Amino acid sequence: MNGEVTGTVGTVGSGTRTGAIGAPMERLEGRAKVTGTAPYAYEHSFEGALYLHPVLSTVARGRVRSVDPARAEAVEGVRVVLTPWNAPRLARTDDREFTILQDDEVFFRGQFVAAVVADGPEIARQAADLVVVDYEAHDHEVDPSSPDRETYRPSADDTGVEPDTEQGDVEGELAAAMVRVDQTYRTPREYNNPMEPHTTVALWEGDPDRLTLYDSTQGVHVVRGTIAEVLGLDPELVRVVSPHVGGGFGSKGSAHAHNVLAALAARALPGRPVKFALTRRHMFSLVGYRPDTRQRIRMGAAEDGRLGVLVHDVMEATSRAKEYAEMSGACTRMMYAAPARRTTHRLTPLDVPIPFWMRAPGEAPGMFALETAMDELSYACGVDPIELRVRNEPERDPETGLPWSGRNLVECLRRGAERFGWRDRDPELRAHRDGDWWVGTGVASATYPRLTMPGSVAEIAHEQDGSYTVSIGAADLGTGTWTALTQIAADALGCDTASVRLRIGDTDLPSASVAGGSSGTSSWGSAVVAAARAFREEHGNEPAVGARSRAGTPENPDQERYALHSFGAHFAEVRVNADTGEVRVPRMLGVFSVGRIINPRTARSQFVGGMVMGLSMALHEEGVVDPRFGHVVNGDLAEYHVAANADVGLVEAEWLEESDPHVNALGAAGVGEIGIVGSAAAVVNAAFHATGRRVRELPLTPDRFLS
Repeated sequence: MNGEVTGTVGTVGSGTRTGAIGAPMERLEGRAKVTGTAPYAYEHSFEGALYLHPVLSTVARGRVRSVDPARAEAVEGVRVVLTPWNAPRLARTDDREFTILQDDEVFFRGQFVAAVVADGPEIARQAADLVVVDYEAHDHEVDPSSPDRETYRPSADDTGVEPDTEQGDVEGELAAAMVRVDQTYRTPREYNNPMEPHTTVALWEGDPDRLTLYDSTQGVHVVRGTIAEVLGLDPELVRVVSPHVGGGFGSKGSAHAHNVLAALAARALPGRPVKFALTRRHMFSLVGYRPDTRQRIRMGAAEDGRLGVLVHDVMEATSRAKEYAEMSGACTRMMYAAPARRTTHRLTPLDVPIPFWMRAPGEAPGMFALETAMDELSYACGVDPIELRVRNEPERDPETGLPWSGRNLVECLRRGAERFGWRDRDPELRAHRDGDWWVGTGVASATYPRLTMPGSVAEIAHEQDGSYTVSIGAADLGTGTWTALTQIAADALGCDTASVRLRIGDTDLPSASVAGGSSGTSSWGSAVVAAARAFREEHGNEPAVGARSRAGTPENPDQERYALHSFGAHFAEVRVNADTGEVRVPRMLGVFSVGRIINPRTARSQFVGGMVMGLSMALHEEGVVDPRFGHVVNGDLAEYHVAANADVGLVEAEWLEESDPHVNALGAAGVGEIGIVGSAAAVVNAAFHATGRRVRELPLTPDRFLS
């Protein structure tokens, strides 16, 4: 059941190469998706399928004294009720996220404490409501602002980078600065909420037992590795299939507890596939979220706005069950020139669900704080916000001293300013009123690393009809992977896209890195190019039927020689109602420098989607936690507000025509996340320009603009 899409543009051997790199090719899987024939995880059909519904903890910290399944077991159609005392045992239990039904400890409200498997989803849900769980509740702490909170420095082994860095005479530069900014910025819990919920179908079969998961994931090989380790299996005995994914935004970037629970349930009922789709409410406690952040930024500058010192101290919430650090201050280390700088990160462990990746983890909240502070500095110095950024443009990466592979932030700012009409902007605050609305404009910079992950392998085979089958275990979570990799393969093989049949989304295919960190197309595309080169070298221009070659993402020595980062500039117009405080954003513009664009149509979709998500971050998104019980009060899409059509005005994205030869053979970097980075700050800065009221805490709810 490998995922498969065949190119449909041109004819085999036509030589036109319609739809190759740079062409705005339509999504190859688009028709299948809109007609409902593209199979998502839950839609794989099986005879005799069973359905799982979990029982979640109703205390934030404590232990399970007992589970009484009697009433649930009496419901017709119930096959088994799993509890901590009868669930199959796991081989590894040191990771609390995956230690499912192995003991009686409760680390957060919404944790799995039991599960019902039944003949139908409604039966399972009804029976789950009848399971009686008795708890020993312990005191809990879920509020990161508590004055006596515990804090600690995150582990560099977990974050991948040092949590604290310092360069130059920080205290001396702060004392000598003519102009200073010292403010604290806050972001709340935010939730990914992809349209398709996290879903898995688990089936054990064969001898020896082989586990197959039909899963909604951003990385089939990542899920396989985790599940095999937790269950104590040879990875070759675990297959993960995921041809189509209905969004993820990072939350589907690894296995989660539901994968383990489904596997355990299917293990308890040999030979029967078990389907498990999380409800929207389940997703607020079980698949990660962006944690709360409190970020203090101190800047010292000369009167002309040139920075002498930049300090970014970050406090973030994490779970006692498992450490996660957002590393929101890392972008400050390389963004602007300053002879002295310091960044620190501290975590506050709480009795809350485990945070995880959410679109641009670290950069999205970090650049909100930094770019709002830069706006504050521009007003303190009386320097235009764009000019301030230009004056603080570093010649080299301030953190590493390496030359940039291509830093075109100034060009993005200049081009965006011209298109947005920045020259007509009145620099005075609260200067423009249109009827009941105060009107203002704002700007913010964006950055994201240009990542190419190792470990991906592509295989190319020549078929009898003259076409090529390209196989790689990549994922398409709605970003356009099916189309982009087909274009890359056609370009590398020198054929039309109709001559390429792509297979992705299956661990039976060659390994691929996760679709995360805006690295998918860069990493997988590099492997496809390498495989195409190997194919031509090994089989020439007239390959035999059945000829095949494989190659992996090549090592890139320029990763050690250059600072590889993408940049961009966001512009926003904001209107704030003088009477109600309502905030509207009629137009946004983003200009980006991201290397070569593979497909302008899908790239624009990614940029605009990121900007809309940043708009949603600025105006709406906030997970509200009840400190008495530890649950998210607004844990559904009825009350956890995201930007809807009525909130989104004119959103435009454009990019510089360029190619970065240092990032990979394609000259292309990812575009999935840079659109959200800085966009919230542009909205906040525009709201300040409109009203004269500086808001340093998201979201921009109306009360923040009312006296």
